[in-house]
Order: sequence, then C-alpha cells, then structure tokens
Amino acid sequence: MAPKVDLKKTVDGYRARQGEFRVLEMPPLPYLMVDGHGDPNTSQEYADALAALYPVAYTLKFASKTGGRDYVVPPLEALWWAEDMDAFTRTRDKSKWDWTAMIMTPDWITEQMFEDAVAKVAAKDRPARLDKVRWETLAEGSCVQTLHIGPYDAEGPVLEEMHERFIPERGLRMTGKHHEIYLGDPRRVEPAKLRTILRQPVSVYEC
Repeated sequence: MAPKVDLKKTVDGYRARQGEFRVLEMPPLPYLMVDGHGDPNTSQEYADALAALYPVAYTLKFASKTGGRDYVVPPLEALWWAEDMDAFTRTRDKSKWDWTAMIMTPDWITEQMFEDAVAKVAAKDRPARLDKVRWETLAEGSCVQTLHIGPYDAEGPVLEEMHERFIPERGLRMTGKHHEIYLGDPRRVEPAKLRTILRQPVSVYEC
C-alpha cells in the first residue's frame, strides 16, 4: 500500500517561522471553498460553512483511499478581506469582514470525485450550506508569509509590520487577499499556543 501523503510536509506554503517574513512563490493549488461575511466567532454563516466543508473533505479522502491513494486532510484555511483593510489589521471590526473558508485537496482529485463526494454528503445529513461548496484552484503567485503564535486577535501588530514595513521596504505591493492557515484547533489548544500562518500575495511595485 502506498504511504499516506501529508501535504503539510510536501507543500512549501506550510513552512513558516515566527518572527521571520519569507517571500515564496505559491503554485496554483486546488481547494474546497465556501464564501461568507461577518464575525467568524458569532456568525452562523461561518459555522455552517465549516459544517459543509469538512464532510466533503473527508468524503473525498475516503474515496481517494478506496482508490489506492490515501492522504491526511489538510488544515482549515481562510481568505479574509474588507472594504477598508484597517477593519482587519487595526480596528479588528469583524462584523465588516468578508471571508472564504477553504480546505486544500491533493492534485489528483478530479471534478467527478468532488461531485460524487457532494452527492454522498447530501444523501446522508445535508449541511445547510452544502450547495455553496465549490472546488476551485487558487493561484496566489508571489507571497510573503510568517508564523503567528498566540490568539487570533493578537495578529494585528504582525500584520501591520508585514503590510507597512516588510512589503514596501522590498519594493512590493499587496495584490491579493489576506490568507491564514490554522495549524492548531482552537477547540483543543489554548489561545496562547495557537499556530497560524499569515500570508499576503504580493507583486513588484511599478512606478
């Protein structure tokens, strides 16, 4: 039997260190995605998004394993943005946030496998937002990222340093949506020990 693939060990984007900003090139990667708006701590929309994503992700995993290719379901990720990004970095006004909750899939997953997985989940106990789950490729290209250790609400100073110092000092500008990768489960890990990769797509600034 082929070994179980762990994308956290093979995809460079899962490598980051606290206190270090790193520029890397991300290849196009496939994700299960659900869009929404509002505070993730209180929004039923966000809870429903996760309740739809995970069953599809695990149904895909078991289908792949049955076909001879097993893998570890990657961690939850999310894209975050707001009309005024100060609502994200400084004021942390979560009611103004837009988001896309995501789980990466291996590159051998096919559209048919995705459709079959959604159908199986629907046939059991259909999640409220199952019809909002899509399978899409995310192409971020050049990015800056670092590792944040601690509560999510303590990310602000790290993001300010990334956005206002590191990126402009290297002649770069922000081009895409703020991306977070959650390496710890907040239901099991105390806030001070949560590990989150913070990523920002960039491009070379042109005068």
